[in-house]
Amino acid sequence: MLLRSSLFCLFALSLTSCRQSPESQFWDRLALLCGQAFEGAIVSQDVADDAWRAERVVMHVRDCSTSEIRIPLAVGDDRSRTWVLTRDKGTLGLHHIHLHEDGSEDALSGYGGRVLAAGSGSRQDFPADAATKALFDREGIPVSIANVWAIEVRPADAVFAYELARPGRFFRVEFDTSKPADPPLPHWGADD
Repeated sequence: MLLRSSLFCLFALSLTSCRQSPESQFWDRLALLCGQAFEGAIVSQDVADDAWRAERVVMHVRDCSTSEIRIPLAVGDDRSRTWVLTRDKGTLGLHHIHLHEDGSEDALSGYGGRVLAAGSGSRQDFPADAATKALFDREGIPVSIANVWAIEVRPADAVFAYELARPGRFFRVEFDTSKPADPPLPHWGADD
């Protein structure tokens, strides 16, 4: 009886230690895309996104480590944007880097947020952090202070999605991860 009880406890402990947090599941799903590029489509209906809808949109899960994943985004010939996801002590962050063609940083760069509430293995929400709110206020775009960005990685549906939501504004682009695309030219400011 004691042996059975001990084995049950060991089994229960191994199960709980093997279970991944939603953040770790999300990170692992994202890491599986490393090195690949995918073409996307704007699926939100806001007329403000018509210019993007007219362009080829390609993301490249280009630089990956255990703590950071960089995803340059090309919208037509514009290769100024990079999504930077970070993992630190079990929490996730998403920030946006915007560069000029010469590689210098735009005044509106580095904004984003960290996960505040538990998401799922397939979706994480990133509300604007304090530094981002201060940046938006300083740059005269206080409406963006309410921004919440989201990333979805759903391998079963072959979808990677990026969202921006705030009152009166919704943007969503979806990438088909079942069809890798040719990577775009290196993003502005890249070493190669």
